[in-house]
Amino acid sequence: MSADSQLTRVQCSDLRTIAAMIVPTSDEYKVPGADDPAIQADILATLGRDTKLVAAALDHLARLAGQPLAELDAARRDAVAQQFRATGGAAAATLVRVVLQCYYRDDRVLRSLGLELRAPFPKGYVLPDGDWSLLDPVKARSGTLRRAP
Repeated sequence: MSADSQLTRVQCSDLRTIAAMIVPTSDEYKVPGADDPAIQADILATLGRDTKLVAAALDHLARLAGQPLAELDAARRDAVAQQFRATGGAAAATLVRVVLQCYYRDDRVLRSLGLELRAPFPKGYVLPDGDWSLLDPVKARSGTLRRAP
């Protein structure tokens, strides 16, 4: 089940708003904010085991705000965010982690950081498909049997 179906419409809206506060759009570096639709879709698709903590964080945020976060003026929203950071505990930390995790794996963000859009191994060498010669030293070892506990 996707996190999108486990979060309410208001929670999804608050998630988008708090994500924009965590990482705003930057015209200078030509990167989207964490409220970008593609990044939000990634967050909702990959929440998995963090869904309950993120929902708890969003509920706590809603209690502090007293209304949807997007409806607050900027000064009140900042005050609520400061209070949330001070009182949110592990749930708030989880919310921030999942937002940053999805943000920093977005291709546009990686490009802006000067990173290539591929795994760093094998350091520029392309391996032909089906070439398993790297495993030859492992295959040459004798098997190790150990008693299971």
